[in-house]
Amino acid sequence: MFAATRIEALDKADFYDQLVQQAHGLLHGEHDRIANAANLAALAWHALEGINWCGFYFFDGRELVVGPFQGKPACVRIALGRGVCGTAAATRTSQLVADVNAFAGHIACDGASRSEIVVPLVDAQGTLLGVWDVDSPRLARFDEDDRRGMQALCAVFIESLQPRAAAA
Repeated sequence: MFAATRIEALDKADFYDQLVQQAHGLLHGEHDRIANAANLAALAWHALEGINWCGFYFFDGRELVVGPFQGKPACVRIALGRGVCGTAAATRTSQLVADVNAFAGHIACDGASRSEIVVPLVDAQGTLLGVWDVDSPRLARFDEDDRRGMQALCAVFIESLQPRAAAA
């Protein structure tokens, strides 16, 4: 059984390298989107300090719909281009927001959130799968190291959804 543990590291790069290794181990051999999203959200929830929400919104072909997450109840549906999540999905660009109150059109699902990072989930064929969203009650909680680390975590998640061809 896999046990998520808080990672003790000297710097953020090492922290995320270790977290990505844990994610690889946790998701290895499983290809179910919901199962892997639930486990990745739980892993991040227990490893990341200073957050109050983390999880997935999946694209249903029209809008983003909440998926597995950790934290308080969330907004269920988000239009593309709306809020931080919708902007990340529409632009397919990670959004690093130091102060959500300064982000035009921010959607306040949890009034305690002060900063946010959202990574779009796009597969190898360029198809939008959804977004990975992490909120914090601290201003400027996330930086470029977090962006790179979260993008690496998302790459592990996307890769896990692709079954490997059987060995010949």
